[in-house]
Amino acid sequence: MKKQIIWVSAIILLAALTRLLPHPPNVTPIGAMALVGGAYLPSLPLAFMIPLIAMFISDLFIGFHATMPFVYAAFLIGVLIGRTLHQWNWKKLLLSSLSFSILFFLITNFGVWIMYDYYPKSLQGLLLCYTAALPFFTYEALGTLFYSTILFFGIEVLKRYVWDTQMS
Repeated sequence: MKKQIIWVSAIILLAALTRLLPHPPNVTPIGAMALVGGAYLPSLPLAFMIPLIAMFISDLFIGFHATMPFVYAAFLIGVLIGRTLHQWNWKKLLLSSLSFSILFFLITNFGVWIMYDYYPKSLQGLLLCYTAALPFFTYEALGTLFYSTILFFGIEVLKRYVWDTQMS
């Protein structure tokens, strides 16, 4: 179990560091990090703490903004979604990735609407905010699907060929 915690933590940290590389807007491993933490870290405190620390480390380099509480809240909800993926399959991974992306979109763009004066503080302004963010939703959803596939598949390969062989 300790070996799994170390491997999963290292993978999450490595994924977080990819946020520092050039990438299309919002095509990042944020959702995948949350889902992996929830799925593979054995205790809920670790599942929250490890991805959160990795995210915070990469944010130290990227920078912080007024909507960070909304980003981190959505991220933590992603960890809870990841808890449902203990016995995952491709369909559950797809559904979880899309669920995270939708919630991330709704929560973070609500934060943009609340924290900035870009849009009127009305239902029409909120809808305008969401509409303007739709292209970013597409990128974020594709990024979450891409990174989730890589991370979950990679961890399963490690489990089969590294962790299990070293444990026996």
